[in-house]
Amino acid sequence: MAYMTEEEADALDEELTKTTPKVDFSKPDIFLNQREFLNLLNPTAADYIITRALATHQTPAKIVNELVEQRIAVTA
Repeated sequence: MAYMTEEEADALDEELTKTTPKVDFSKPDIFLNQREFLNLLNPTAADYIITRALATHQTPAKIVNELVEQRIAVTA
């Protein structure tokens, strides 16, 4: 197994932390199956869910589940 040098690791870390991921909804990916769900939401809610999903590397469904669980915890 090849290992990265410290310089390669630093370069990769910098590239990943300073670039903004772009989502192309025309290509099949984890978000494509949830497009219909996101279209049911208002644009602000859909943008929030997509942004959180990209930032946390989770699916939109996982983000919605977390929001619902938080809401239930607050009201319980």
